[in-house]
Order: sequence, then structure tokens, then C-alpha cells
Amino acid sequence: MLEDKGWEDPRSVNSPRRILSFSKNRTTTVFFPDSDDRGSGFGVSGDQGPKTSEVYGFVGSITTVVATVLFLVWAYLPENWLHSLGIVYYPSRYWALAVPAYAMMTIVLAVGFYIGLNFLATPPPTSFSMIYDEFTREPLSNDPSLDDHEQPIEPISDIRIDQINNLMFNPK
Repeated sequence: MLEDKGWEDPRSVNSPRRILSFSKNRTTTVFFPDSDDRGSGFGVSGDQGPKTSEVYGFVGSITTVVATVLFLVWAYLPENWLHSLGIVYYPSRYWALAVPAYAMMTIVLAVGFYIGLNFLATPPPTSFSMIYDEFTREPLSNDPSLDDHEQPIEPISDIRIDQINNLMFNPK
């Protein structure tokens, strides 16, 4: 009876999911599904081959690495080394500093322009559209016939600006 459950080896552990053996003489089996086993629905999906987004991502990452290496070689190797490698036609070294500087300034100006447009689109704090708009919910009037313990929970509503000012600026 004990041999059926794996208790014969003192180095075995009984787990709710399976019996684990810590012995050194255990064998390992690996299952490789055949391409003909697609009907079972286990292990092999019906989709074969890479997705187009994966291919584009791989090609894009390889292209980025190659372009970065070429840029660094062009920017930092002396001209006589480039000539000895057979590279005689390349852009001026001015562009090694100008292109990254222009790119950084373009990004900074774009972010600044975006923030400025948002400031222009926002109404001033004194505008009534900052206090009341088409989504404003007025609080419902309380029914005085109910006592304090039987008052229902009020639905969500906006707090009037005079109540906020009284709470914040009038000491009690």
C-alpha cells in the first residue's frame, strides 16, 4: 500500500498535486507534440509563424542598433581610420552634434507649445464655466419629515462654491 503512493523512498515528498522525489536516480521525460496532434487542442496553436508586429519590432530593433553603431563610428573615429576602412564619402562632423541638438530642441519646444495651448484653452479661474457647466448636479432638497436617523444617503452632487468658501475661510 505504501509503495503505491511513493512512500517507499524516505527522500520522497507527498504533495497534493503530485509526488515529488528528491532522489538522484530519477528519470526525466520530455514531451514534444507532433505537428499532427493539432486536433487535440493542447500545446500547439493553430496559428503558425510570427505575427507581423513581431517581425516589424525585430527589424526595427536591429535597424536601430545598426544605425546607432554606424552613427557612433562616424562621429568618433578619426578621418584617417575611416579612409583606411575605405569610407571616403560621409557627411560633415557638424551634423554629429547638430542633429541631436535640433532633435532635443524640437522636443522641448513641442512640449512647451503643447502646455501653452492647454493654458490658452483653459478658462480663467473667475469664469462661471469653472463653477457651473452642463454636468453640474445640484443637491436634492432634504425631506424635513424624516428624523436624523432615517435620512437616506444623498446622491452625488456638486458642492456650491459658497459652502466651500465657508468651510475653508470662516473659522468656527
